Amino acid sequence: MARITRHNSNPILSTAVEYHNFVFLSGITADDLSQDIAGQTRQVLAKIDAALEAQGTDKTRLLSAQIWLKDIRDREAMNKEWIAWLPPGGQPARACVQANMADPRHLVEIMIVACR
Repeated sequence: MARITRHNSNPILSTAVEYHNFVFLSGITADDLSQDIAGQTRQVLAKIDAALEAQGTDKTRLLSAQIWLKDIRDREAMNKEWIAWLPPGGQPARACVQANMADPRHLVEIMIVACR
């Protein structure tokens, strides 16, 4: 049976889970909630880069992304940052929806699945 490895776990979640050569990241949000959607998206993408690196992979190995926006009208501004961040030819399968956020100051949350 394949081993499942959980990282930075608490009673609710693990920030990353490894299974075979797959890396599942939990939803990632910005730390500086005073930023607009572009600023928060850049923060989230930088945190994804760091989380992927910590798991021995990077954004060239993305498989899927789930993106939640507080306001779907922010999609264009978020997509501008997203497109600038993605490596050429590295677009994952993706969903982007509007959602009520746990903290109303959060404008974006992104969850990633990548491989090694």
